[in-house]
Amino acid sequence: MAKQIITTDQAPKSLAGYSQAVKAAGLVFVSGQGPFDARTGEVVGSTIQEQTRQCLKNIEALLVAAGSGMNKVVSATFILADESDFGGMNEEWGRWFPEQPPARQGAKLPIRPKGMKISIAAIAEA
Repeated sequence: MAKQIITTDQAPKSLAGYSQAVKAAGLVFVSGQGPFDARTGEVVGSTIQEQTRQCLKNIEALLVAAGSGMNKVVSATFILADESDFGGMNEEWGRWFPEQPPARQGAKLPIRPKGMKISIAAIAEA
């Protein structure tokens, strides 16, 4: 399977130097998604739950564009601006992955562009 670049207007445009997602080797690799509205580029929500939800909506849009879906996510990485938001992030996460959640790792966001509290990247089966 050749590498395929995945793009959609339903998720925020990538900045120079990376693709929104890449489909290769039977997997879809979704670049880190911030809580940005695809149309306006503005942060959606002020709470960690709202921002987590928007990140996951952006991931879902890219997975659908690649012919995949949230039920096929096998691994995710979340990056928080503030570690005290972990509980709220995990609360929203559980709504999206109530059973058989993907493997996951976390880190601390070194910067906070536009009031962003979280970024999430994912890998899913194609």
